[in-house]
Amino acid sequence: MHKIIVVGCGGMSNPWIEITNKRNDCKIVGLVDLNIDNANKQKEKYQLSANTYPNFTTALEKEDANLVFDLTVPEAHFDTVTTALKAGCHVFGEKPMSDSLADAEKMVTCAEETKQEYFVMQNYRYTPEIYALRNFLQSRKLGVVGQVSANFQLNPRFGGFRDEMDSPLIADMAIHTFDAARFITGKNAVSVYCHEFNPPWSWYKGDASAVCIFEMEDGSVFDYRGSWCANGINTSWASQWRVSCAKGATFWDGNDQLYYDENEICTFATNSMSVEEKASFVHKITPLAMEYTGHEACIMEMFDSLKNGTRPQTDCRDNINSIRMVYQAMESARKRKVISL
Repeated sequence: MHKIIVVGCGGMSNPWIEITNKRNDCKIVGLVDLNIDNANKQKEKYQLSANTYPNFTTALEKEDANLVFDLTVPEAHFDTVTTALKAGCHVFGEKPMSDSLADAEKMVTCAEETKQEYFVMQNYRYTPEIYALRNFLQSRKLGVVGQVSANFQLNPRFGGFRDEMDSPLIADMAIHTFDAARFITGKNAVSVYCHEFNPPWSWYKGDASAVCIFEMEDGSVFDYRGSWCANGINTSWASQWRVSCAKGATFWDGNDQLYYDENEICTFATNSMSVEEKASFVHKITPLAMEYTGHEACIMEMFDSLKNGTRPQTDCRDNINSIRMVYQAMESARKRKVISL
């Protein structure tokens, strides 16, 4: 039986609690939040028998837990995760791993030293379209990948800690796109050049827009254009993607438009074609059938991994490669030079 302490009972805790409540091998024994009212509200909302606490250490002392959900703000992840691991608990946590690369690397070391598991939420990996895109690229139908381009343009008004962050886009959101680039290519980044900036109309204190260029380990390039204060023509939360290959290209709008175009005709020919004729050269990629998606799929895989003694794709030992992209991108922006990963 998984006896769980949920640390952080804000809005992000809802999917975690809902998914866990569907399982008969789980019991939430503790709810922790600095604002005890948040913990009590979640207890009442989901009719839980769990005890509520304003302090995580106290919850660990009082409850016989073996699994912790870390749903705190990024700057609290290090203390929460390492405390749980040292107490003999496995940890499932929200991204990003930490608010610094040094702490994230220490968290991985702590998991290895304590022989406990630490898995990180990357819910954007778990969609039928991105799985289909990854599988299609791995089939090499279009040959090797040369360039991956992602465009992220949204304008959410969260309020709270994000509005005060130095690098709200890169530090809090870009990891989803960076991680997705690793997922679809199967490659890690080896260097980055990043330019962060804050448009005049931005309501964020820190830089809410950025352009990044990553060199991947196979020599291909991943470029990212992002903004969290976009003024229109918004993309999906999953970004808009174009992957250039040796024999053609693929496109995914981040929603349900997923297709590829083989390099069968030259530009001069396509310029004289009708829309219908051009469409005949575009081939749809069928999304992968999936029983679960998003948070539910990721959390289910985490539980399956504990049961089977395997490691999920979001294991901290792998996810550290995505978080490195985040913090080395910010380092590049500060130093205005290429940074090696």
